[in-house]
Amino acid sequence: MYLKVRVIPEAKADKIEELAPDLWRVYVRVPAKRNLANQVLLALVAKEKGIKTEAIRLVSGHHSRSKILSLPD
Repeated sequence: MYLKVRVIPEAKADKIEELAPDLWRVYVRVPAKRNLANQVLLALVAKEKGIKTEAIRLVSGHHSRSKILSLPD
């Protein structure tokens, strides 16, 4: 399953907004430096979906705010 994510770094709180079943907006408190925002993003999505962080793969958008994640079915 693919999940399209728009990341908002340096937000006031970590939270997830589900805009559609496969489209989320994720707010993270950390800055988008040294891969910190990506790591927190993966942790938040894993917690929300109830899976391990290692099971999620960042397909595209490593350096962008718009990302595509691959989740196990």
